[in-house]
Amino acid sequence: MAKKRSSPARSKPARSHGDRIEHDSMGELRVPGDALWGAQTQRAVQNFPISGRPMPRGFIRALGLIKASAADVNAGLGLLSKRKSVAIRNAALAVANGAHDAQFPIDIYQTGSGTSSNMNANEVIAALASQAGPSVHPNDDVNLGQSSNDVIPTAIRVSAQLAVVETLLPTLDHLWYTIDRKGKAFAKITKTGRTHLMDAMPLTFGQEFGAWASQLASAKARLVDCSKRLRRLPIGGTAIGTGINADPRFGKRMAQALTKVSGTRFDSAADKFEGIASQDDAVELSGQLNALAVALMKIANDLRWMNAGPLAGLGEIELPALQPGSSIMPGKVNPVIPEATCMVCAQVMGHHATVSIAGASGNFQLNVMLPLIGANLLESIGLLSNVMRLLADTAIAGIKVRKDKVDEALGRNPILVTALNPVIGYERAAAIAKKAYAEQRAVFDVALEMSGLPAAKLKQLLDPASLTKGGIRAGGGGGGG
Repeated sequence: MAKKRSSPARSKPARSHGDRIEHDSMGELRVPGDALWGAQTQRAVQNFPISGRPMPRGFIRALGLIKASAADVNAGLGLLSKRKSVAIRNAALAVANGAHDAQFPIDIYQTGSGTSSNMNANEVIAALASQAGPSVHPNDDVNLGQSSNDVIPTAIRVSAQLAVVETLLPTLDHLWYTIDRKGKAFAKITKTGRTHLMDAMPLTFGQEFGAWASQLASAKARLVDCSKRLRRLPIGGTAIGTGINADPRFGKRMAQALTKVSGTRFDSAADKFEGIASQDDAVELSGQLNALAVALMKIANDLRWMNAGPLAGLGEIELPALQPGSSIMPGKVNPVIPEATCMVCAQVMGHHATVSIAGASGNFQLNVMLPLIGANLLESIGLLSNVMRLLADTAIAGIKVRKDKVDEALGRNPILVTALNPVIGYERAAAIAKKAYAEQRAVFDVALEMSGLPAAKLKQLLDPASLTKGGIRAGGGGGGG
C-alpha cells in the first residue's frame, strides 16, 4: 500500500510551551505558545497550506524597515509616544535584520492584498515591542497611519529596489568587468564569425566579447532607468489612495525615513491611487529582468557552442573543467555553468509571464496578486545575481582560446572571398568560394588559381585580421548581404 503523501503545508512551530488563546475581530483561536504572532497570522497559517514557501527574506526585511520608519514618523508627528516608538522601532529593525524570520510562516499564496503578511509583521513586532515594556497594539500602534493596501505595494518596491541596488547591479558590473577584461586579453585573436550558425566574415574575440559587454551595459542602463519609477512609494495612501486615517505629511516623511534607514533613495508617489491600484512599476522591473535573462541566455549559449566538442564541435575555447560530465562516458566534461545560466534565464522568463498576469489582475482600486509579484521579483533578482557571479568567476574568467583550432577554421573559411567582391565581382568570388568548399582547400590557394590577382594582392585582400576592421578593401563597389 502506497504511503500517504505529506501535506505541502509549512510545518507548524514546536509547541514546547503549549498553546495559548488569542482573539481577533472574528473570535478566539489557539496559537502555538512560543509563537510571537497572533490570531490573524494563525488564521492565515491555517487557511493557506499551499506551497510551504513563506515570503522571501528581502520582503520581510522591507516590512521591518517600513514599520521602523512608521514608528519614527508617527512619533515625529506627535501621534505615538516616544516610549512606544522606540520599542516598535527596535523590534522592527530586529525583524528587518533577520532575527525573527521563523515568525513569518505565511505562504506566498495567500490573500491577494498581502493583508496576512502585513498583520503578521504587525503582530510579531507588537509582541516584541511589548516585551520591552509598553503595551503595544498591532493595529493601533504598529499599523498606525497605514493599511495593508499601501504597506504591501510599498514593501514590493522597497524590497525590489534594495535587491537591485545592493545585489543585482554590483553583480552585473562584476560580470561586465570580467567579460571586458577577457575580451581585451583576446583582442588580437581573429576567428571565424557566424550567422545562421554558418561561417561568416571574421571578427576578433575582443569584438565578440565586446558585444556581450555592451549587452550587459544596456541591461544596466535599463535597470537604472526603471528604478526611477520603482522608488515611488504609495505609503500614505492607506486603504485606496485617499490617505484616510493618515496624517497628510505621513507619506513624504515615510519616503525620507526609508531613504535614511536603508541608504537607498525612495520618493513619495505623487499619485498614490496609481501605486496601490496598479503595479506597473514592478511589471516594468520584471520586464528588464526578463531582458537581462535574454542577454545572459544568448551569452551562455554562445559559450556552449564555442566550447562544443572539443573534437567534433567548434572547439574554439576551453571552459574550466568543474566536474565529470557523465556517469558512463569517462573523461567527458560539460559546460555546466552556462547550462545552469540558461535554466535560470528560463525561470526568470517564466516569472515575468507570471508577474505580467499578476500585474494585470487589479480591479478598480487594488491589485489582488501582490504577494506573488513581490516573491517572483525577488526570486528573479536573486537567481540572476547568483548565476552572474558564477558565470563570471567559474566560467568566463578561466576561458582559454584554442588558437590552433581557430586558425585552422579561419584559413579554410570560404566566406573570406567576400573581400574580393569589389575587385573581381560577386559571381567570380562565389565560384571561388564554392570550389574551395567543395575541395576543402584554403581560399587563398583557390583564389590564386581563379582570380587572376597576384599573390601579394590576394594576401592583402584576404588577411583575416584586416577584414575585422571593415570598410572597402580595394577599389570598386560592394554588394549587399
